[in-house]
Amino acid sequence: MDPQLWTTFPALTDLPHGFTLRHPTIDVAADRAEVLARLASWHGEIAGELGFSPGALRTATQVHGREVAAVDAASPSTTPDADGLITNTPGIVLGIYVADCCAVFLADRRTGAIGLVHAGKKGTELGIVPNAIRLMGENYGSRPEDITVQLSPCIRPPVFEVDFAADLRSQSLETGILPQHLHDGGVCTTSDSARYYSYRLEKGRTGRMLALLGKRAA
Repeated sequence: MDPQLWTTFPALTDLPHGFTLRHPTIDVAADRAEVLARLASWHGEIAGELGFSPGALRTATQVHGREVAAVDAASPSTTPDADGLITNTPGIVLGIYVADCCAVFLADRRTGAIGLVHAGKKGTELGIVPNAIRLMGENYGSRPEDITVQLSPCIRPPVFEVDFAADLRSQSLETGILPQHLHDGGVCTTSDSARYYSYRLEKGRTGRMLALLGKRAA
């Protein structure tokens, strides 16, 4: 993968993961469905570079809600009516699309469970991250103190009127996430239009960054 087109996070270096940036040659002046279709081949290549087969990617329809689905090898490639995904199945890579909203990575090294959540203003208000952490516990025995939380670049004040990234950090700590396991680079997606897609700046006709977090096959 071209290092100019994707980034990773130090807190997750031991896990296969990535966060795509703006692609310089793919036209994204279109609606969401068309944009995702145009980006699909490139996104598939990135999942492959991380070591996953074409059928390993699991995404969600992302409806700005709080629903989180547990997925495995038998799950559909796209889970309807969900904004978050969790798994402990080897060989699966989770994917969440964002363009100002936050992709929240969740990684439990003790149990091997992982999660990836789409959280904007509404999803944050509805408590999607605490819901994902709770479900990781119910499904896989995860404990908040063992989970690493990484926030992706997202829109922030003063460009946006609500600091939902701050709310996400507070909510994570309230669930029992340890401060040393909570990571946020503080980057606003409106800060560099050559690097990030921004729904607000580009008035809805823009691309999507793809957050990927996977679990290597045994």
